[in-house]
Amino acid sequence: MGVVSTPVDPTAFRGALSRFASGVTVISTVVDGVDHAMTASAFTSVSLDPPLVLVCVDQRNRFHEAVTQARVWGVSILAEEGRDDSAWFAHRGRELDTQFEEVKHHRGSTGVVLLDASLAWLECETAETTVTGDHTILFGRVVDARVNEGPDDPLLYYRSHYGTIVRSSESEKSVYGGPQ
Repeated sequence: MGVVSTPVDPTAFRGALSRFASGVTVISTVVDGVDHAMTASAFTSVSLDPPLVLVCVDQRNRFHEAVTQARVWGVSILAEEGRDDSAWFAHRGRELDTQFEEVKHHRGSTGVVLLDASLAWLECETAETTVTGDHTILFGRVVDARVNEGPDDPLLYYRSHYGTIVRSSESEKSVYGGPQ
């Protein structure tokens, strides 16, 4: 029996996706000396060997043109203390020239801006792009990775709200008898 394709209710679709908790990142790039950034929760690892990640970028976002042109981008995996930074870079219409003035940051080895309020940072070169629907999926070959040994509380996003992790004494390692 074939699959019957019926239109999906957009409200139900958004509601279902909002039930998936995710981490929060700020993706950054630089074109002709101008820094660009956006908040993204549609980010994930793809491969350990070679090290690859992906991020989904709305084609209507001004960041889309910049990152596809630059082909080098940074990922700041935000700590809980990065909540205000996340909200700022999710806000449309920021002035590009001044958007980093109130945000603590540093430059990575590729020249992209990386946010200080992060658990870890990745720098990527675009390996491949796939245009699908209203987004472009950027596959990035990781060229540099660093971990912040300081904070250990991730910023999470669930149902349009920020949160953080509540730690349990159990993990997949303790539940299934693996090393702890």
